[in-house]
Amino acid sequence: MKKKFMNSPTAFALGMFAIMIPSTAFGSFYSYYYVEKLGLGVGLATLARTIYLIWDAVNQPLFGYLSDRTRTRYGRRRPWLISAIPLFMVTFILVFAVPEGLAGYSLFLWFLIALILYEGVATILWVNYGALFPELFKGDRLRAKASAVQQGYQIVALLIGTALTPILYDALGFGSMAAVYALVFALVMLLFLRYVREGDEARLEPPLRMKEAFRETLKNRQFWIFNIANSFAQTVNGLVSSMIPFYAKYVLHIPESQVSILLASVFVSVIPLVAVWYVIARKMGGIRSWRLSLAIYGLSVIPLGFGFNLISGIAAGVAVGFGLAGFLVTPPVVSSQIIDRDFEQTGRRREGVYTAVGGFITRSSGLIAALAFWVVGMMFGYVSGDNPGPNPEGTFRFLICVVPLGLLVLSFAISLFIRMPGVASTQRNR
Repeated sequence: MKKKFMNSPTAFALGMFAIMIPSTAFGSFYSYYYVEKLGLGVGLATLARTIYLIWDAVNQPLFGYLSDRTRTRYGRRRPWLISAIPLFMVTFILVFAVPEGLAGYSLFLWFLIALILYEGVATILWVNYGALFPELFKGDRLRAKASAVQQGYQIVALLIGTALTPILYDALGFGSMAAVYALVFALVMLLFLRYVREGDEARLEPPLRMKEAFRETLKNRQFWIFNIANSFAQTVNGLVSSMIPFYAKYVLHIPESQVSILLASVFVSVIPLVAVWYVIARKMGGIRSWRLSLAIYGLSVIPLGFGFNLISGIAAGVAVGFGLAGFLVTPPVVSSQIIDRDFEQTGRRREGVYTAVGGFITRSSGLIAALAFWVVGMMFGYVSGDNPGPNPEGTFRFLICVVPLGLLVLSFAISLFIRMPGVASTQRNR
């Protein structure tokens, strides 16, 4: 039984589950916590995110390159993942354990430092975890299955990280909530590492030099098209989840105690739909199913613009779940195809560099979301929870519907330019 579980899609998905619980709580509630609860201005929050993005532009490719060059008897990725566990626990808690009395620029400074430390360690986790996927799973069919299982676990983690978080911080406070999630992360991550092992072939390959490794990556046209399109769609994921607490308060006019119900409506509906998208990905292939998911995701956010109470909000949340499910399942299949083609051309496995550079492009979605929040806030007069302006309802109705729809239309349009003929048939049919 243990041998069968080793390197299985389920074992691999445990890593996604571990990382996504605190990551979801962070992505969904850090803006609400600092802007609405602590009174940090939207402009300062956006500035902190911009500074972080400059740091992220350096650390993402660097950690990916260092991971690819790592050669140990434990593998390339495992040593990085093991060492990151305690650091991630500490930095995640720092984000939400803000000392009392901080305000204005002192609050901004705490937020900036906590953000840089947290995101730096999160980069190590995501780069090394993501780099394992194309190495462990070969062929579109197995990858579609592994991605579906992975995303099923991700949805459960999303559900916990969003729907349970308001209950925990209401009962325990934000700092204690973060400590609980940090402990859960560590326990599940250690279980994941016990049942995932890397192959030996990468240890036998001499690594590419840094200049050559990045030159090969940066000149890959399909890689850029895919990740730029994905970055706009990924912005929607973060924007919708982070705006739901504001949407609940200012648009639906429901109490904080019902935010968990609203969040659950989005993610519970995704769980059975992951299986539907697995079938679609197998039938249509990676690129076509990914493109279809972007189109459906765009249509699914429209009902959010017409919510007015809890029931209508739940109905809109279920609609979003259908589009979200497709976008969660299909991108790993396409990105793995891109990495396979690179291996055919260079003879080197460089999952770390590709995952890191692609991760930076898609993680820049956080800045897009922050800029959208700032710009729309200025348009409607929203500054913070202490100064919501004359029309906070219009602010968050626009942010949760109009902006995501525009981003997904752009994402779909860019996806039309990707072409990847000649992916090895042996890879497709395994």
